[in-house]
Amino acid sequence: MTLRSLSLLLLFGLFAGCMKDDAWIREHRQQENVQIPLGAMFIVNEGNFMYGNATLSSYDTLKRAVQNDLFYKVNGLPLGDVAESMTIWNSKGYIVINNSGKIYVIDVANGKYTGKITGLTSPRFIHFINEQKAYVTDLYAGKISIIDPTTNLVIGSIPCPSHPSTEEMVQFGNLLFVTCWSGDKTVLVIDTEKDRIVAEIATGLQPCGLVLDRYNKIWVLCQSLPGNNSTNIAMLQKIDPVAKLIEKSYEFPTTAKPVKLVIDGSGENLFYLLGNDVYKMSVLADQLPAKPFLALQSKLLYGLGIDPRNGNIYVSDALDYQQSGIIIRFSSSGKLLDTFKSGIIPGRFCFQ
Repeated sequence: MTLRSLSLLLLFGLFAGCMKDDAWIREHRQQENVQIPLGAMFIVNEGNFMYGNATLSSYDTLKRAVQNDLFYKVNGLPLGDVAESMTIWNSKGYIVINNSGKIYVIDVANGKYTGKITGLTSPRFIHFINEQKAYVTDLYAGKISIIDPTTNLVIGSIPCPSHPSTEEMVQFGNLLFVTCWSGDKTVLVIDTEKDRIVAEIATGLQPCGLVLDRYNKIWVLCQSLPGNNSTNIAMLQKIDPVAKLIEKSYEFPTTAKPVKLVIDGSGENLFYLLGNDVYKMSVLADQLPAKPFLALQSKLLYGLGIDPRNGNIYVSDALDYQQSGIIIRFSSSGKLLDTFKSGIIPGRFCFQ
């Protein structure tokens, strides 16, 4: 942790108990007028657990200009403890702060705070069903929270006590598919009109990444558990969302630990990290790729994102998990475009 980060934490800790975020921001909002161009992308920098040094970065792809520590610069408030993900909805950015148990809402045009969602245990991701309803998954709560985006209030929940750790979400029609991650092996199917679980799909161990392809098939990446044995195998699985069944499973080698499944804007190609390489796989392929698409063995790869507009590939290098990480941008064909620094442990990318 830097001296500046520690000072911010101590300062905020002294006053946060007496002053709510809204009042604090009104008093301490910076005079800096940040403009974020339409089409800029965001980088969610996790920061270190219990250090409260999560940050948000924006990147102007045309000017190749990065703005780091954006939330603090604009609002005069540290982002919090472990920023997990960000989703954009109706020109607002919803930044999920896992260990702080809250979601900050910003205007994506200038980064200004517009509100927050509280009453959450350990939130992971937010998914918007419509103008009046969003779901928030949680690492420990044993429920999925239902949010009213017009008020930023928790208005209900979907109990899932047998699956306390819910993670990524993908919607197909009125059905929402949700991975149950930590030590689990289940994808839940939720009726978004009735707000209840209607099916459970048995998967490989620790399903995490979840995407929908152009052929209306859902793909789930199952990480497996720590350790290596013949029954603890990572898998990439294809789900038929109509039948609510696993259609096909692709098994990784026993020692493989793939992470960060994403899909390109065409819905044709899957990408994931394995070791310190980026792999690419057509959704029509019969087997896992034998060779990496991008071999980056000297890096400590942590995050992966694909710009849905042009297929540009963003990879984050967490370095030593203590200093600011590095973002590496490639074209859709794998040509190196540029690199730049972000914040500590850049984990997720969010595209407008």
